[in-house]
Amino acid sequence: MTPAARLSAAIEVMADIEARRRPVADALKDWGLSHRFAGSGDRAAIAGLVFDALRRRASSAHVMGEESPRTLMLGMLRVERRLDAEAIAGLANGSRFAPTVLSAHERARIAIADLENAPPWVAGDYPQWLDPYLARVFGEERAAEGAALARRAPLDLRVNVLKVEHAKAAAALAHLGAGPTPWSPFGLRIARDAAAKSPAIHAEPTFIKGGVEVQDEGSQLAALMTAA
Repeated sequence: MTPAARLSAAIEVMADIEARRRPVADALKDWGLSHRFAGSGDRAAIAGLVFDALRRRASSAHVMGEESPRTLMLGMLRVERRLDAEAIAGLANGSRFAPTVLSAHERARIAIADLENAPPWVAGDYPQWLDPYLARVFGEERAAEGAALARRAPLDLRVNVLKVEHAKAAAALAHLGAGPTPWSPFGLRIARDAAAKSPAIHAEPTFIKGGVEVQDEGSQLAALMTAA
């Protein structure tokens, strides 16, 4: 599938979720079953678009001035994936299987993409009721903190140094793009781009032998700080 066709499919899934009010995983599964020509890479890319749009729903709707499945997806491409108006227009070009051409209004909203005056819970994509609590902890940085939490997380691994050296585990997983985590001395991080499939880490010999396990770096740091 082309990137434009994947975008159309993601909008279709978003519309299904909105119309039928059901879990995202169910909507994605049903779409895959009814479109068997789509490969695993296509399905992963479509799922990535849908989850990104849901995570950045408030800010995308604010940018576009509307909350339809199409505008949420277009807004997300600008807010989360940092595509400019021309790049988004290249996807929504009206060709076969692509979304219809951007309207003048949509293009203008994408070009401005202004979150400067948005409330913190909109710019940060978190529930409004959380705002006083986040303000107490993060102050003026709460919108930036919320936006960071709304991004797709990397895949973090903890090396079991009782079984394998950190450097050897990194070398064994180098084909997946594994590198050291910024803070934890036991961590490895596999960064994934927006359209990438999750790597089959459970099938890796290093994982099977107990050399690494899935654990976010934050949890690794918590264990270190408490001297567990």
